[in-house]
This record gives sequence, C-alpha cells and structure tokens, in this order.
Amino acid sequence: MDEKQLYYEKGNKLNDVLKRTMDVILSLAGLVIISPLLFIISICIKLDSRGPVFFKQTRVGRYEEPFQIFKFRTMIVDAEKKGKQITVGKDSRITKTGQFLRKYKLDELPQLINVLIGDMSLVGPRPEVPKYTAYYTNEQKRIFEIRPGITDYASIKYRNENEVLAKSEDPEKTYIEEVMRDKLSLNLKYLDQQSVINDVKIIFMTIIAILK
Repeated sequence: MDEKQLYYEKGNKLNDVLKRTMDVILSLAGLVIISPLLFIISICIKLDSRGPVFFKQTRVGRYEEPFQIFKFRTMIVDAEKKGKQITVGKDSRITKTGQFLRKYKLDELPQLINVLIGDMSLVGPRPEVPKYTAYYTNEQKRIFEIRPGITDYASIKYRNENEVLAKSEDPEKTYIEEVMRDKLSLNLKYLDQQSVINDVKIIFMTIIAILK
C-alpha cells in the first residue's frame, strides 16, 4: 500500500468487504442479464452517428488514482474539443440516441464493467474529471477514502443537472461554486453513514427516480 492509500485508509473494513462482494455479484449478474439490451443500444448508437459505441474518459477514483470510466457514447465525436466538460440544457453535441440514453440513464450501464474490475462501486460519490477535483478542499477529499459509484444521493438530487445549469449565465462557474459544492456535501454525508443497507436504499431510490 502506497503513502496515498495509507493516508486514506480508514473506515469499517467489514463493510468494505461486504460492499465489494455485493458489487462483484450484482455487476456480473447485471452484465449477463442486460447483455441483449447492451447489444441493441450499441447498434442504435452506430446507426445514429459516426464514431465508437463507447465513450471513455479519465476520472479520479479511490486514493485519487485516475481511471478510465466507460459510458455509451451520447455525443458527437470529439465533443470535448468543441465545448465544456459539462453539458448544459439541450446541448447541440448530444445525438438523438444520446438524448434518450441520457434521459433514462442508460448511458451509464457500461460502468458495470468499472464496478466489476474494481474501479468503481454500485453506490458511491460520482467520480469527477481531474479539472474539477483540483478545486476540492482537504475536507472534501475525504471522499477519496472509498470507491466512486454509479449512483449516490447527489445523482438522485441532480438527475436533471443540465437543465439546472442551462438557467445560469455562467454554467461552469455555477457548477463549481454551487452544484459541485452541494454534491460534495451529500457525498460526505454518505461517507459518514455508509453501509450495505444504505447502499440498497440508494439503489432503489435511483430506480424510482429514473422511472418517474
């Protein structure tokens, strides 16, 4: 274990083992069960626009280690070179298929691969790009004690984040100074209350929010 890991290594080790066991079992089962859906989505993406099926991006994970997050591509090729790393309102870079995938959070499904290989957990703070984690305070960096997740309290609250940012004159400033700060507050709340039971509750809350 390196110095950075020693710095962050805290918390309930039993809960960590139980959480990882649940992650492996559910992510593997999930990938097998939804494989036909993944195949159909892949075809739709290829028919809709030029480019790869998957979108990979560097995010900051546990112990501040970078990793490649997997998503279904919902934007045009090289979208990050043609705009900000956040999406605002009806971003013109989003494809028709991408709009549907984003609405129902289907673009996040490939992250089950990240969960299976250990980069992420089913539940945990959403991982940010290095550009934005550079703004974290030492207290906010406590979230790096645990694996980032596919969903969390912040994901549920800010399910329509792009619509919130669309109302701002300076979306990126609003994201950094207001949205991200609130998300981190919710993440720290999760960190202090984490348990497998709480994870199950958040998963069900996420499903309900998506189906609304």
